[in-house]
Amino acid sequence: MPTVAETLQRAEQRLAAVSETPRLDAELLLMHALGRTRGGLLSRLSEAVETVEFEFLLARRAAGEPIAHILGTWEFFSLEIEVEPPVLVPRPETEHLVEAVIEFIGAGPARVLELCTGTGCVAVAIAKNAPGTRVLATDREPHYVELARRNVTRHGLGERVHVAAGDLFAAVPAGEPPFDVICANPPYVAAGDWAGLSETIRRYEDPGALISGEDGLDCVRRIVAGAGDHLGPGGLLAMEIGQGQAGAVRNIMEAAGYAKVRFGRDLAGIDRIACGVLAEGC
Repeated sequence: MPTVAETLQRAEQRLAAVSETPRLDAELLLMHALGRTRGGLLSRLSEAVETVEFEFLLARRAAGEPIAHILGTWEFFSLEIEVEPPVLVPRPETEHLVEAVIEFIGAGPARVLELCTGTGCVAVAIAKNAPGTRVLATDREPHYVELARRNVTRHGLGERVHVAAGDLFAAVPAGEPPFDVICANPPYVAAGDWAGLSETIRRYEDPGALISGEDGLDCVRRIVAGAGDHLGPGGLLAMEIGQGQAGAVRNIMEAAGYAKVRFGRDLAGIDRIACGVLAEGC
């Protein structure tokens, strides 16, 4: 039987064509197959291992399947989040959305509405890191609503996070008081850019969670147009956006009465998180 070191080296070479992090992917898959921690794996590099299950997982990754879908969980904001196809895999860029919300509300108390929740990772991360906060998370896909509810339960947040099915604000109960924050990681890919995305995204992730009209801003426009009916004066609207969209988003938000519009950059220096405060009288 091959050793751990030999297995990882061969897997890394095989995954180089489909992954930007082939060594890490190989380690994660072997850890999963063997039921070991990373430290436990790397401390036994010379040990011979059975690789039948690993080979099955490796073949799936080599075919382009997202590693998060293979493992069934993914880390987001230092929390383990359950993931399953075709839900959008939580991404590091979206952690900046959580940071923007937490910076605004502090420890709470606050009421947050999160739209397009998907896995529920944003709602869970906000509630976990702002103990005085209550979150209503919505999604139009019933399958994703159930997944998000499982993640809420996984992290013991059932008392403070409620997940509801409905398209954007349609899921907000009638008579609900205004929220302090509305946030979203909405679809923001322009229809014409779909073909240029990676094959992994196009084959395995939900295009409905990514594509939003000719310029990618259809959903952003709907959120900005409807948020004022559910956000209290001085409340924060925060959304993840795509590269090159900041100027257009600023115009959309300011035209709807949002002040102090600003953009948080991701680690690549891209304006990624659009934030604005609802002005009085809007």
